[in-house]
Amino acid sequence: MRTSAALSRIAPSRTTAMTDRASELRAEGRDIISLSVGEPDFATPPHVAEAAKRAIDEGQTRYTPVAGTLALRKAATLHFERDLGIAAAPEQVIVSAGGKQAIFHALLATLDPGEEVLIPAPWWVSYPEIVRFAGATVVPLQTDAAGGFRITADLLEAAITPRTRWLLLNSPGNPTGSVYSAEDLAAFAQVLRRHPQVLVMSDDIYAPLRYTPGAHATLAALCPDLADRILTVSGVSKSHAMTGFRIGVSAGPEWLIKAMAKLQSHSSGNPCSISQAAAVAAFQGPQGYLAEWCAEFRIRRDRVVAAINAIPGLSTPAPDGAFYCMVDAAPHMIRFGDDEALCLHLLEHGVALVAASAFGGRDGFRISFAADQATLDEACRRIAKALA
Repeated sequence: MRTSAALSRIAPSRTTAMTDRASELRAEGRDIISLSVGEPDFATPPHVAEAAKRAIDEGQTRYTPVAGTLALRKAATLHFERDLGIAAAPEQVIVSAGGKQAIFHALLATLDPGEEVLIPAPWWVSYPEIVRFAGATVVPLQTDAAGGFRITADLLEAAITPRTRWLLLNSPGNPTGSVYSAEDLAAFAQVLRRHPQVLVMSDDIYAPLRYTPGAHATLAALCPDLADRILTVSGVSKSHAMTGFRIGVSAGPEWLIKAMAKLQSHSSGNPCSISQAAAVAAFQGPQGYLAEWCAEFRIRRDRVVAAINAIPGLSTPAPDGAFYCMVDAAPHMIRFGDDEALCLHLLEHGVALVAASAFGGRDGFRISFAADQATLDEACRRIAKALA
């Protein structure tokens, strides 16, 4: 028996693989702290949960339009304008089963074999796999902690070729927490104006989780002259503690939204009707708790950064956003050989993490600080003991 050539080009997600392994060990009775997945520990807001219950009681259990209900697409336009500064009509918005599906559909609908996609590294694990599944070529744009894990306009310019089709930007970023400023994005725009064939994926799913002063900066809002080739991806999973609801919203040029909807009509059809009703409440309801959650994440960040940097052989910068630290463990590679072996060692000592190599990095690991403070403190103690 064989699978397709397209499937053979990709590997399973190593973040979900580590999370699944941690669950298996827990089922065997092992005491495992899982910091391998980015999932807020806060409860879904009550008004959002009530909206989901009400949708069931009212019989909103049927098919909806493939691109999402009009109510949610209108609520999404409110979110894009209020929170990201992007003016979009409902026909420029598509609702998907999470942001991951939107990225998958956008790339599959626009990429041909031989075309190139520029991805800053370290990257979210699914970006390169989706590109490879589509038959296109991944072009890494390597970054480092010294540069804040951000690419520069010069690096972008040097990487673009006539085959370049997409640039993927994630700010705040997973796995590094990097944040691009308005000045950074303006410099990228100058480059992009010289290369009209390049589309831009702006993954802003972590936009509410920033620890830098000022408003969130995103390319479509800063440079409306480029908006006809920018897809901005957002959602409710990370910001509103709704990971299981599986709702993403994306805004972009109408031609691209239609192309994504065409593919979605055959891949999954409409997103869950109950989840869509809940997402309407998330976008239209009170937003004040988001700032409170962000403040709590900042406290957790500071505790984890201090604890990690106190462990000999480990170091991490303080991330500017999201809820991840990219930890450098290069001094320990003499002992372990590679970061995958290091993470397996730490798993045996009760902490599930993901190797930096899963994200296009090396010699380290990503730690999520989306758990409560007591859990994070214990996890750091176990890491220190395992490496002592």
